[in-house]
Amino acid sequence: MTFVVLALIVAAGLVGPLLAWSDKLRIPVVIGELAAGIVVGGSGLRWVDPTEPTLTFLADIGFATVMFVAGSHVPVRDRRLVAGSRGAVARLAVVVVVAVGLAWAVAHIFGTGHTGLYAVLFASSSAAVIMPMASSLRLTGPTWTHLIPQIALADALGIVALPLVLDPGQAGASAIGAVLVIGCSAAVFGLLWFADRRGWLARAHDKSRSRDFALELRVSLLILVALAALAVQTHVSIMLAGFGLGIAVAAVGEPRRLARQLFGLTEGVFGPIFFVWLGASLDLTALVHHPAMIGLGLAVGAAAVVAHGVAALFRLPLSGALMTSAQLGLPVAAVTIGSQTGRLDPGEGAALLLGALVTIATATVAGRRLARQAAEPAVADPPVKPSADPT
Repeated sequence: MTFVVLALIVAAGLVGPLLAWSDKLRIPVVIGELAAGIVVGGSGLRWVDPTEPTLTFLADIGFATVMFVAGSHVPVRDRRLVAGSRGAVARLAVVVVVAVGLAWAVAHIFGTGHTGLYAVLFASSSAAVIMPMASSLRLTGPTWTHLIPQIALADALGIVALPLVLDPGQAGASAIGAVLVIGCSAAVFGLLWFADRRGWLARAHDKSRSRDFALELRVSLLILVALAALAVQTHVSIMLAGFGLGIAVAAVGEPRRLARQLFGLTEGVFGPIFFVWLGASLDLTALVHHPAMIGLGLAVGAAAVVAHGVAALFRLPLSGALMTSAQLGLPVAAVTIGSQTGRLDPGEGAALLLGALVTIATATVAGRRLARQAAEPAVADPPVKPSADPT
């Protein structure tokens, strides 16, 4: 890999902000980055070789940091997460049942045999997509309060389940590796909590800020790389390492300075490299030779929307239920892991991303509708005219 190729990748990453510039459309930045990767990669001009070892390693770092940020977006410390957990579990259980049925149907109709993979995707939600969307729409109120725990639970369970369903033959080894990574993430949380109670984190934060040490970022990256190394050694996706550490940091309380540093590092450097690499890795020419995969992508998106729409039976507005169907991180992870292991059929990776776009478009429309409903003033009853005095 040369500086010329790196400059090309960084330039391609700028397509993301350009496409997301419109405040009305609100296109996610990663969509533009994926599209640019497709243009410069194997499906387009072939200027970028996604199999180049250095680029692949940088993309792996980007994958880990993207999932780290996604985990840190889960509102673990929000009391509403605990208060609404019982209802969220009931709704999610129904969504999972419907998702399994739809996954079986889609897998058999298109002959892929990936019922488990589709079930995880249909039932999952992406906190990294939905939380920023809700923030930009300024969603508040009881409906959004009920949705927060469901989104968090669906996201977390999907992250854990995805590596297991992608490689069922290694499910036992993967489960052991997942337990080790989760256990280490829990240990990190325990150490951070203890250091926070002792006041060590506050003193380190003050010293780092006054001396420009960037100490929190350095330590976070050290732990992230160590967990990623453990994940690789135990044959678990680095996705789980990044997400687990993000959850641990969010549970203790992520300092604003660290959040800004992580945002700059991920969104400005490693994130674009990862998504451009992922787009370059996709073989969209397979959709030409396998047009049925276009139908698969539309079916995947529609099935995810339907599965989450069932939650409206629990006295939720349909727009709120549909908003929880948005997903991107998990389909991206499925494509990444599937490409590395060769578990996906030709064109299936592109189909999964097409399905993710369907859910994002649906969630965007539903979110706007939910915001309008929350902003509408309650209609007061018309005043009652006093009856005439019969006397």
